[in-house]
Amino acid sequence: MLKKYLNSSMLSLWHQIIDDAQNIILIGHSSPDGDAMGATLAMFHYLKALKKSPVVIMPNTFPDFLCWIPGSQEVLNVQHNYDKAWRIFQKADAVICLDFSAYNRIDEMNQWLDESRRPRIIIDHHLNPELNADLLVSDPQACSTSEIVYCLLTQLGYDNLMTKECAMCIYCGMMTDTGGFIYNSNRPEIYYIISQLLEKGIDKDKIYRNVYNNYSVNRMRLMGYILNEKMVYLEEYKTSYFSITRDEMLRFHFKKGDAEGLVNLPLSIKGSILSVSLREDSEKELIRLSLRSVGEFPCNKMAAEYFNGGGHLNAAGGTLYCTMEEAIAIVNKAIKDYAPLLKDNKC
Repeated sequence: MLKKYLNSSMLSLWHQIIDDAQNIILIGHSSPDGDAMGATLAMFHYLKALKKSPVVIMPNTFPDFLCWIPGSQEVLNVQHNYDKAWRIFQKADAVICLDFSAYNRIDEMNQWLDESRRPRIIIDHHLNPELNADLLVSDPQACSTSEIVYCLLTQLGYDNLMTKECAMCIYCGMMTDTGGFIYNSNRPEIYYIISQLLEKGIDKDKIYRNVYNNYSVNRMRLMGYILNEKMVYLEEYKTSYFSITRDEMLRFHFKKGDAEGLVNLPLSIKGSILSVSLREDSEKELIRLSLRSVGEFPCNKMAAEYFNGGGHLNAAGGTLYCTMEEAIAIVNKAIKDYAPLLKDNKC
């Protein structure tokens, strides 16, 4: 039932890279989400079981609601510990990149990776991988990188030895990258994996609460403000969008992760097809966009065409280097240009 991602030559190369390495660096993408954290930390626990010395390095901070994930306290943040992270990276025997396959997803770490000559493994589920790798494991059909990691660890014979902590990481990644299994999650294999993770003793209800019922009062007030004051609903196009500015983030004492999931809320409107969120970055002069859809509307195509981004059919993102007003104008143009698909989409 589970995919075997490694053929005989790939399996041999995997063992060659991992067996010959002691200090192994695990890298996730900038603004790490549940899948980036889940996949890297699941691999972290696996390598620890092999008596290796893995280190998880992230380009910047992960959200507070992911602090409970086993091993998260050992994650090294480049933004806060640049020199230490650089020294550790320089000592690496091998590098494993998880949940990204493009240099622009890791900020200033892209130069480190570009100049590195260490053996490199990439494990990802995004379309059109750009990074070169000694070993590439890529499956855009997977619901998450964490799903791929589970299949890999099973193929490598780790399933019987998998710890509860490792299983928690994998479940978190799968759950968050499907919005709590409400999109990109119709394949039977996903639920088989969940059943096996439950056998490891995970408490899936508690994991859900840790992620989705763990927000501050300020975040709840921000959510109400967005729905009441900022959401624009275009009934003709079955589409909603909203924006969040730096001033508004200050007003609601915004913390990293407070925008997580907000883009899904307008999809609760009857007949809604597409939801787009725009947010001013708190540190850089750019606008971050998230797109969610239902049915067959291609978020990834819209994100690639208009927002310098990409992703999956029903979940994508992008970046615009302009003012919020200009970004909103681009969003409106994209919506109008995609009007035939939005009006005809059978959700």
